[in-house]
Amino acid sequence: MAGQPNFPFMENDFTKIFSEFRVPGFDIESLLSTQRRNIEAVNAANQLAIEGIQAIMRRQGEILRQMVEESSTVLRDMMATGAPEQKVAQQTELVKSAFEKALANLRELTEMVAKSNTEAADVLTKRIGESLTELKSALQKTK
Repeated sequence: MAGQPNFPFMENDFTKIFSEFRVPGFDIESLLSTQRRNIEAVNAANQLAIEGIQAIMRRQGEILRQMVEESSTVLRDMMATGAPEQKVAQQTELVKSAFEKALANLRELTEMVAKSNTEAADVLTKRIGESLTELKSALQKTK
């Protein structure tokens, strides 16, 4: 898989190493192939998790930038002349608006985290099912 970490120990040909230790009815090549696919699935899940974290961090940065821009605009507006009653009404509306935006941002970030976790878990869940099927098949061959 492109962009996946390379594990030097996986480059060894364990089938040659274990060829001397053959157990009748036990397919070491199949076992090693299964484990290699398991490691690849874990790597893929990790990659998805990292990409999810990066997307969340980018979005948090965007939210922070928007907050700073909006805050400076609000402060400028608040410093403008106006009646105290008008300023209190503005502040009340700003607090309400800020609260609603914060909730929307929190909801968005929570959904991003859930999506990232689900994608990574799906990769692992699929691989576990495949691995169990492979194990069952290998056990049936030995009988």
